[in-house]
Amino acid sequence: MSQERLLKVLLSPYISEKSALISELHNQYTFKVLPDANKLEVKKAVEHIFKVEVSSVTTINVKGKTRRTARGMGKRSDWKKAYVTLSSGHFIDFTSVAQGASQ
Repeated sequence: MSQERLLKVLLSPYISEKSALISELHNQYTFKVLPDANKLEVKKAVEHIFKVEVSSVTTINVKGKTRRTARGMGKRSDWKKAYVTLSSGHFIDFTSVAQGASQ
């Protein structure tokens, strides 16, 4: 796998009430990933970018909702979500990563 591909696999962290709860309880983090990314690519990308040890990855294809708009029916995009479980003793701090990038 090329380093260029690893940097493109993770699109963004996915922050919600559920993802915050599982990160506290189970040391799992949630990411939006490329729709064609597999578990091995997600694991290597997280290990490469955040310098942590990943124990498991679970991926889910999220179907976009159909919504009624003023111009008729519309559909949100489908996307892929990955739950990444880290080994004990490892964690990801998104706040310090964001602060370091802005300076």
